[in-house]
Amino acid sequence: MAMKYLALLSLLLNLAVLFSIVPKTTSEGGGYGDDCGDQSGNDVSNLCPAAEAIIFSRVQEAVLDDSRMAASLLRLHFHDCFVNGCDASVLLDDSANFVGEKTAAPNLNSLRGFDVIDAIKSDLESVCPETVSCADILATAARDSVVLSGGPSWDVQMGRKDSFTASKSLANNNIPGPNSTVANLVSKFQNVNLSLRDMVALSGAHTMGRARCTTFRGRLQGATTSNAPDASLEFVQSLQELCSGSDSNATLANLDLATPATFDNQYYVNLLSGQGLLPSDQNLVTGDDQTLELVETYAEDVVAFFEDFKNSMIKMGSLGVGTGMNGEIRRNCRAVN
Repeated sequence: MAMKYLALLSLLLNLAVLFSIVPKTTSEGGGYGDDCGDQSGNDVSNLCPAAEAIIFSRVQEAVLDDSRMAASLLRLHFHDCFVNGCDASVLLDDSANFVGEKTAAPNLNSLRGFDVIDAIKSDLESVCPETVSCADILATAARDSVVLSGGPSWDVQMGRKDSFTASKSLANNNIPGPNSTVANLVSKFQNVNLSLRDMVALSGAHTMGRARCTTFRGRLQGATTSNAPDASLEFVQSLQELCSGSDSNATLANLDLATPATFDNQYYVNLLSGQGLLPSDQNLVTGDDQTLELVETYAEDVVAFFEDFKNSMIKMGSLGVGTGMNGEIRRNCRAVN
């Protein structure tokens, strides 16, 4: 018991230092709570003022240990929000009542960062039990991952609730795939009330992270003609070599060859040079004039990209937010209470 209290004291002392450097969140508009006594963003801030410092501390530790974790935590938030909104359904393990989303095709052997979320939740439950939802942890960790990688910050409203269930079928149907056409991407985003502009801006998250050869096989034959850009030909040839082995399905390639661990606008510069890793990424240049125009804008102006990205993240972070009787605050992010 004494060791437990010493560990808690150590955590609180470390948080005192972190308070001066963590991204700040405001609670203008009262967060996501309704008018019936449900927990709002302002309540979360008041009831657990150390929450953001706790989350930032764990995310910082994880990213310092593995820079790829920043992209992984950001991706967890994306895949959560596209299935019935941002309700932490992606974190639920299978149960007797439902099959979770972790084994859906876009997630299986792909999503990472669950242990980081578990560690954050454990810390929060030690300091302020049943106060900060797993959905709020995902949204805040995504923001912190971007900030720690050199990207923009934004206000994360608190007060989301965690779902009682998950849906493998919706995860399979709703999450955009790596071979998507522009029309398919636009449709998937519009299904959750996100615009074409949101889609192109949020695709910029691929400025970090890595992908398996199985996700970009379509690019291996994507630049074989003599009129293809030289950079594209060289790029595709390098991918063909990387993925040529018989056991290459699990081989990883950087989504951004130039600055793979930095959140910047290099992703868009790469697309204009024919160096988009995923077919869905390169299609933003080759498949539609509107998306091409936005890619060109973001490649030229990192401030414009950062501004649109953070606005789209705020918009995405509010999708289908569970409040009141529509959700709970889980004690364990992997299971309903």
